[in-house]
Amino acid sequence: GLPSTDSPPLVLAVLPSLSLSLFAAAPNSSTMSSANAAFLNKPETALRRAEELISINQPNAALALLHEVLSSRRHKTWSTTYEKIIILYLDLCLQLNRSREAKDGLHQYRNLSQSQAPGSLELVIRHLIDSSEKRCRLAKEAADKGEDIAPFIAGDKPTETIVSPNTEGVDEDGDDDAFFDAPQSIMLSTMSTDPEKVQRDTAVLLPALKFLWEVYRAVLDILKSNSKLEKLYHSSAQSALKFCGEYKRRVEFRRLCDMMRMHLGNLQKYGGVTLARIDEAGKLNNKVRGWEGWTAESIELHLQTRFVQLDVASSLRLYTEGFRTVEDIYNILQISRARRKIPGVNIPPPKAKIMAAYYEKLTSLFWVSENYLFHAFAWYKYYSLCKEYNRGMSAEMRTMQASAVVLAALCIPKTTSDIKGRNMVAASGDRLAIQSTVEDDIAKEKMARMATLLGFHTREPSREAILSEIRAKNIMDDVPEYLRELYVILEDSTDPLDMVEKARPLLEKLRAETGVTSDAPASAGEDEDDADDNTLGRYVQPLTNVLLLRLISNLAAAYHTISLDHVKNLTTGLGVSFEQIEKSIVLSTQSRVLSVRIDHRAGCIRFGNAALESNEMRGQLSTLAKRLTTACNIISPPDVAPVVSERAALYAHVRSTLESEHIATLERKIVIEKRKEEAERIVQEKLREEERQRKAEDLARKAEEERRLAREQKLREREKIQKIQDEMDAMEKKRYLTAMGRNVENMTVDQLKEVDTAALAKEHAEKANKKKEEAERKVKEAARQLDYLVRAVRIEELPQIKSEYEKKIKEDKENYEHEVIEKAKRAKDQWETDVKEKAALQECSVFDYTSEFESMIMSARKIVHEKLCKEEDEAAELEAEKGKLARARRRKEDEKRRLIEEEEARKREEEERQAEEERQRREEARRQRDLELQKKEDARMNAQRERENRERQERAQPPPSADGKYVPPSRRSAGGSSGGSGAGGSRGWGSSDRGGGYGGGRYEGGRRDQGPPQTNSRWGN
Repeated sequence: GLPSTDSPPLVLAVLPSLSLSLFAAAPNSSTMSSANAAFLNKPETALRRAEELISINQPNAALALLHEVLSSRRHKTWSTTYEKIIILYLDLCLQLNRSREAKDGLHQYRNLSQSQAPGSLELVIRHLIDSSEKRCRLAKEAADKGEDIAPFIAGDKPTETIVSPNTEGVDEDGDDDAFFDAPQSIMLSTMSTDPEKVQRDTAVLLPALKFLWEVYRAVLDILKSNSKLEKLYHSSAQSALKFCGEYKRRVEFRRLCDMMRMHLGNLQKYGGVTLARIDEAGKLNNKVRGWEGWTAESIELHLQTRFVQLDVASSLRLYTEGFRTVEDIYNILQISRARRKIPGVNIPPPKAKIMAAYYEKLTSLFWVSENYLFHAFAWYKYYSLCKEYNRGMSAEMRTMQASAVVLAALCIPKTTSDIKGRNMVAASGDRLAIQSTVEDDIAKEKMARMATLLGFHTREPSREAILSEIRAKNIMDDVPEYLRELYVILEDSTDPLDMVEKARPLLEKLRAETGVTSDAPASAGEDEDDADDNTLGRYVQPLTNVLLLRLISNLAAAYHTISLDHVKNLTTGLGVSFEQIEKSIVLSTQSRVLSVRIDHRAGCIRFGNAALESNEMRGQLSTLAKRLTTACNIISPPDVAPVVSERAALYAHVRSTLESEHIATLERKIVIEKRKEEAERIVQEKLREEERQRKAEDLARKAEEERRLAREQKLREREKIQKIQDEMDAMEKKRYLTAMGRNVENMTVDQLKEVDTAALAKEHAEKANKKKEEAERKVKEAARQLDYLVRAVRIEELPQIKSEYEKKIKEDKENYEHEVIEKAKRAKDQWETDVKEKAALQECSVFDYTSEFESMIMSARKIVHEKLCKEEDEAAELEAEKGKLARARRRKEDEKRRLIEEEEARKREEEERQAEEERQRREEARRQRDLELQKKEDARMNAQRERENRERQERAQPPPSADGKYVPPSRRSAGGSSGGSGAGGSRGWGSSDRGGGYGGGRYEGGRRDQGPPQTNSRWGN
């Protein structure tokens, strides 16, 4: 038995160690592992366990554990532990390049902390973005230096495990083609001058870019409608846009713009733009969860994000996305305008500084896209806002901006609409004006729509409109003198011989101009072109082109033909080649500004009016000839008598041959129809034959394709089965090797194949048995030692126990005697006190009064007692009555249930009886049928035997001959037959009898098929 609690300390000290050894030696620990799994779901424990797994280089297990904690539904109250868990989880995702797991973890943490701790969510998102951007920078530096490094985690040190970008790091997503396997990337890599750099970028930089892009997408998707973290949303969006611009990711930039446009559309559609819907609690009621409505700050943030988007679109030369961004900015401004119209909503209009920055961005966009018209209008709006609201703008800055406005307007090339607008009043019906076409109307509509989106003052922007605005606003007063002279030369000068000489020094002075046109410093090295060039010298080249067009226009007005050498002499000093001049002339001709032809054979340029080449001018000579002929016939009419006689003879001949011509025409028509039908028939037959051949070829091709697919399917299935079998064998081998304590991570596939599974299993079983036997031996040894120890302890403690027992009996006896004496003494004292008190009470007659008081109290209590007894009797009678009624109801229900059960039992017995009777009737009918069949069979067999006996008797008697003589059997066939039967029937019956014999006649196997014997007189007649 187990030792008692009174055992010495030595025994109690031995037991814990023994119990621990017994638990450690237990072979089965599955229950302990499940308990650990449930215990690790606690956040604090899971965090410690994950850190331990990371310390032993098992990040995948740590990631799975943290993901299980984040997705668990047991703990849904936010705490700082969860913040530490998600940060460690995201660092592991960054280390292992698991973008999909990072996105899932962010969504889980968003659901947990969005309402309880939005600040923690912001901290986590910023940590993830900063870590991803830092890793991307380090990867870019490593790729530029030519180093092969592993992806970096959030810290400064590289990870210990190198993850391949094509295995674990790549999500099974459609975006992978844009990073790894894009056809364009493959083609460019073959044409690259440094293929090693391309390989380094693919192996080192592209996985980091892919992870950072997925992080941006996940963050924007999480924060798309969260008003509390709206600033974080826009800062993340701007970082993503700058990421696309820095790394030249055009495809990702388009997708990012589409995603942000969709978010804006959802907020505009469901976020309560035009209606301020407020519920009873005072909160804005809209259909977007987490969105608290449009405010001035949110509109300003959206505008700033779109400005960054406009910059990046301009730097990436994605002009379509730039124009769509302009539409987004227009929609945001419309939201602000609609919100200001709502009563009670106090949202100020966008600040002038923001609008000025907007138009400044537009100037760069339209300059890069070479849209000089809207570039000039954007400059005009920017200059107007700065002049009105920027009180601290210096005179030099105002001069530079006014100069930029004028130069941008002068850079606009003249179009046919400008020429028409200029000549509309002077010659409204002049044929020289070329009519507008459908393409012109479409272009005009597009320009009007763009002008509306940009907020310009006119719906028909043109060169004349912007120049008239410049003249009306007196902007020329702020322009330097040499630019005014240049304006006069380009707009008012008509002398083609000296306009180039006058404009050349002015253009040289403008080219040397270095003043900037905006307060924002130009960023060097951001783009290869002059998109960020804010100097006035960039307008020299467009002004040179406008000057050439103006020169050609003036030459066309003064000359009809001019030599090419003279044109070259006139354009000397402009710094342009004759090819550029020729290109400008061709472009002006295509835009229908001028009608110019270059004759290289004659070495000249021919000018002409475009109206002379129109359709009206091409038929002038023919019209003149017809009208002159009509006038001559009126002046001297010709003799018509011979013409009339010839015409009458012709008509008579036609009338005489009309019938024959009609018949010949009908016959020819019939022949033509027959030929056509024959040709159609031949074509149809040919088509049917081709269709038949095509169908046959399709069937053959389909059959061959099906056979090929079946072969490939079988081959794939065999390969799949073989692969699964190999994987299962490898897993089993790894399991055995791991259980045996060997390291399988460094083993290759070939080494695993060489291992024998049966030998491994046998060795593993032997080791397990040996380990089990060793554990059992240790348990037995420990039990034996414990037995010896307990026995020795009890032998040694037996004298002590006896002495302690005797001592305890002696002490108990003494205590008992002392307590008896004390108790008797206390009882005697109490009796003496009670006697004294009784004597004192008797002297005062207290007991007499006590009896009276007692009788009075008892009488009152008796009345109460009787009343209570009466109530209890009534309640007992009522309860008895209720019990009686309940028992009656129960007996009635039992009787009813019994009757129902008896009825059901009776019906069941009746059904069983009827079923039994039916079965007996069927059995009796079956026996009767079998008996009748047996009787019929016996009668048939008796008749058959009688017939066979009768036939044998007839064959045994010789048939009588016609003349009364005996006929031998060999000659009976030639003679007559008795009873009307023929000889052939006798021979057939006899042959059947001889062939079958008597023994085979009982079964009638062949006789039923042959019919009755022909010798029988009953069948013959």
